[in-house]
This record gives sequence, C-alpha cells and structure tokens, in this order.
Amino acid sequence: MRKDLDEQLEKALDNVTEDRDVTKRLLNDLIDYISVSNDRHVEAGTIAAKYVETLQRSNEQVVKIAGIIQRATAQKGPEGLSNEEKEDLFQLIQGTE
Repeated sequence: MRKDLDEQLEKALDNVTEDRDVTKRLLNDLIDYISVSNDRHVEAGTIAAKYVETLQRSNEQVVKIAGIIQRATAQKGPEGLSNEEKEDLFQLIQGTE
C-alpha cells in the first residue's frame, strides 16, 4: 500500500509541476500582450489574475502533499493517515480540490 501512495503522490506532484509550467508560459505571454497598452491591461487583467490564482493554488497543493508525506513518514505508513487526509489526497490527485 505504501508503494501505491508513493506513486500517487509522485503523480500528483508531476501534475502540479506540469500545470505550473503551462500556467507560467500563458502568464508570460499575457504579460507581453498586456504591456503594449493600458487598454489591453483593462481587457486582460482579469485573465492574468486567474493565472496567478492558479499558481497560488498549486503552491497550496504542494504544501498539502508535503504535509501528507511528512505525516505518513512519521507514522510509518499510510495507515496512519486520517480519513480526512486520505480524502484530501484523493481530491488533490483527482484535481477536484
């Protein structure tokens, strides 16, 4: 069971990393677009805020994963996770959080 948890956590971290890379590229492209004029800033500022929000949420996901790993390691296995932690992990892996 521990191997399965490790694989799922690694998969979740890989997904977060990929999502962050895509979001950073999109945000950089949008910054280039916005920097042309104030009108563009008004037009696309909300989109930029959404990209930043996505990056902030991915930071939160990484912190949650790190906490789960730390607790699982300290308690010598996934059987030490609470039902709430298991549900949080499942939602995180599924991308529904």
